[in-house]
Amino acid sequence: MGEVGEWRHLCVDMQRMFAEDTPWHVPWMARISPQIEEVAGRYPSRTIFTRFLLPRHADDMPGKWRDYYQKWWMMTGEHLPRGFIDLAPSLASLVPPARHFDKRTYSPWIDGRLHPILQSERVDTLVITGGETDVCVLATTLGAIDLAYRVIVLKDAVCSGADDTHDASLELLHDRFSVQLELMETEEFLRVVG
Repeated sequence: MGEVGEWRHLCVDMQRMFAEDTPWHVPWMARISPQIEEVAGRYPSRTIFTRFLLPRHADDMPGKWRDYYQKWWMMTGEHLPRGFIDLAPSLASLVPPARHFDKRTYSPWIDGRLHPILQSERVDTLVITGGETDVCVLATTLGAIDLAYRVIVLKDAVCSGADDTHDASLELLHDRFSVQLELMETEEFLRVVG
């Protein structure tokens, strides 16, 4: 693997709405939490937690996002208590010095705020964890590749509600993006960064 460089841990959407009993519950989240807690706990000042924000009403969103939230009306702010956008409690306690970054789309790159922050800190490597592998993690990873970051996905620290597409996403990332991305186990990464 070699030298890691100036890195940040970008932990995707480890929020109560996915960890608890909602229509978007991801049962695997409990299985990957210890690995994420280990990385974030050792390196809280290098950790940025993304949070997927919900609109108050479906009509607050543009285009196909409006249709999306009409389907998932029970996941709008009108119906779901605000606290469900919060990080899982074991991770929330790390902020600060860890930070959170709020987004309204799968990707944290779309609104243009995150990349300049990372560039100002001279970050060249992103270590990605969280959920879901085949949705927000995938969007985060592909955007990071497009922006020329070195990307390390901790494969035992990402999860999905769908096993098949989780596996397919990791296979896709490994097979098609091997020059720009590394898949790694959490323990191996922690050993390298010491």
